Amino acid sequence: MTLRAGVIGHPVGHSISPRFQQAGFDAAELDVRYEAWDLQPAELESFIQGLRSPDALGANITIPYKEAALRHMDGLHQTARFVGAINTIVNNDGHLQGYNTDVTGFQRSLSEAGFDPSGAHAVLWGAGGVARAVAWALIWRGIEALTIVNRTAVRGGRLRHDLASASAGASLKSLGADEDGVPEALGSADLVVQCTSIGLKDSETDGHLPFDPSMLRADAFVADLIANPVETPLVTTALESGRRAIGGLPMLVYQGAAAFELWTERAAPVDVMLSEAIAAMSESGS
Repeated sequence: MTLRAGVIGHPVGHSISPRFQQAGFDAAELDVRYEAWDLQPAELESFIQGLRSPDALGANITIPYKEAALRHMDGLHQTARFVGAINTIVNNDGHLQGYNTDVTGFQRSLSEAGFDPSGAHAVLWGAGGVARAVAWALIWRGIEALTIVNRTAVRGGRLRHDLASASAGASLKSLGADEDGVPEALGSADLVVQCTSIGLKDSETDGHLPFDPSMLRADAFVADLIANPVETPLVTTALESGRRAIGGLPMLVYQGAAAFELWTERAAPVDVMLSEAIAAMSESGS
């Protein structure tokens, strides 16, 4: 029996997950077809219920359904419960379990780049769903201080409040993007993680910078979670100035590899998946 998995979202036509996940299944010689499932909001619940079928491994979840899909799970992994969103569904004999592999995906991308966040002062630019996963990832890796900067201060404050319940002693602060304290926060940060869509290819902010990189310390590490383009204006500017920086493609592949391992209970062929993701981005003209 051919098994199935896929990515649920709206829209999902731009997603490269089908490319690198299918490459992973093929390399592992598994009879699995990975597809893109573009669903309207009204279709979400019934489609998820259909994932209880014996031929369904589960699904990845992307924008805008990471929070909505959580409500249809039979159980949640602790990470997903803390973050308040899921990006992976695993079908265990008809029991649907929700996970958030964005956390491990981000942690691995930092580790592979040689950055240890333990004891670091970090700035999170943005307070949306992926920012929540990154915030928890950093707290669980032992950061000393975290400043959340968001366009609307209220949303950033809400995330700060949610994190405070289990921040393990990390100092937490939130600021509106236009507040006077932002330059100081950026200038003292060991790590800056860009979690908004500013700079996304073919968007209204394509080619834009979320903030002035000259405000950063010379030794600051920059992570821009946008995967398309592979190298955003922020990453390019940081690298040209001698700073260390990574884009969002490694995190995208690593979170997908974590999902692969949850579905198959075997090691993901990460090198194959990453190579296929890079090829897919290159073919798209990024």
